Amino acid sequence: MQSSAASQKQAAAAIKPQTQPVSMFNQSKAVLAVVFASIIAFMGLGLVDPILPAIAEKLHASHSDVTLLFTSYNAVMAVAMLITGVISSRLGVKWTLLTGIIIIAVFSALSGMSNGIWSLVWLRGGWGLGNALFVATALSAIVSLSRTGVARSIILFEVAVGLGISVGPLLGGELGAISWRGPFFGVAGLMVLAFLMISILMPKPAPAVRKKRASLADPFRALRFKALRTFGIAAALYNFGFFTLLVYAALVLGKLGLDEHQLGYVFLGWGLMLAFTSVFMAPKLQKRFGTLPSMMVQLLLFAVTLFVMANWTTDKTVLIVAVIVAGAFLGNNNTLITTAVMNAAPVERPTASAAYSFLRFIGGALAPYLAGKLAEWFNPHMPFIVGGAFVVLAVIYLYFNRNHLKHVDAVEGGH
Repeated sequence: MQSSAASQKQAAAAIKPQTQPVSMFNQSKAVLAVVFASIIAFMGLGLVDPILPAIAEKLHASHSDVTLLFTSYNAVMAVAMLITGVISSRLGVKWTLLTGIIIIAVFSALSGMSNGIWSLVWLRGGWGLGNALFVATALSAIVSLSRTGVARSIILFEVAVGLGISVGPLLGGELGAISWRGPFFGVAGLMVLAFLMISILMPKPAPAVRKKRASLADPFRALRFKALRTFGIAAALYNFGFFTLLVYAALVLGKLGLDEHQLGYVFLGWGLMLAFTSVFMAPKLQKRFGTLPSMMVQLLLFAVTLFVMANWTTDKTVLIVAVIVAGAFLGNNNTLITTAVMNAAPVERPTASAAYSFLRFIGGALAPYLAGKLAEWFNPHMPFIVGGAFVVLAVIYLYFNRNHLKHVDAVEGGH
């Protein structure tokens, strides 16, 4: 018996090193190239944020006009998400990524040459098309080609998102202090660098991840699955709060006296909190409390933050602290919900990502313009109140559909 017990211990000792988790950074050059390019791509979103007040001033536009820069961007992204699978299944992962990068570079450069708010709004829509092709393909490429499984791959993608969003405002603030056109040309230059990274470090086409060519109907078929549809609708609702924070808060802080440099530092803090919690906190919350309970708590905390901003809209210090703190709640939630979506339905992951992104970016398209109009129609506090209310609605919707989401943790546990 003792000999048998000793043998079992030796066997367990031999197995243990093999079952230890592999670092999420232990990736191939192809995956690291996509991650690096993703950081640069998401810099594009943050680069523009610190210059929103300057654009309103220089182009003689209202705050609601300026918010259309995000509305057109997100609206085109929402629709384009439906065709990303069709395009990537024909062009392949590498060329879809490169096509998206080229479109972003061209439209961001043209935006820098624009002389009117409406031409800028339309050009941002074209930028959104490129971003849709890149983002949807990047996420599915990282998940498909990763050595570390779905959960760690998504965390790696969220790291890229957080770093891009956090460093972007800092660079945008510096370039924007020279000219409001600077960040747009900065994005174009960074996209050239991203193009070179993908071209060099992904010299061969990535292995096919689809057994057949995608159809335009695939994302709609995927939305027939209750769990995937629930997460998509919930994301559309909480995106009202997300883009109220990202867009309207920047305009309010600009009105309270923050210049491009200062806005860049504020949103740098926000992005760093988002990146940190995405990596170090979200996985622990998911493991200890489960995906859905953790998600609902993080969303409620984010809603409370928006209500605090609504009450102290004219207090610069409170708004700055609230923006940075909100990054923690959003970082946790982004990782939790993105991981859940990948396991929500028995469909290919690129299809699940496209269907989910279509719904969530609809909320992202409506939210910025609504926030600007609410401030004009009522008062500066109302956008934060409505944004917080939509986030609470997302939690209520998740709670009443919780029975359809129980399998998410079970599937994740299997990985």
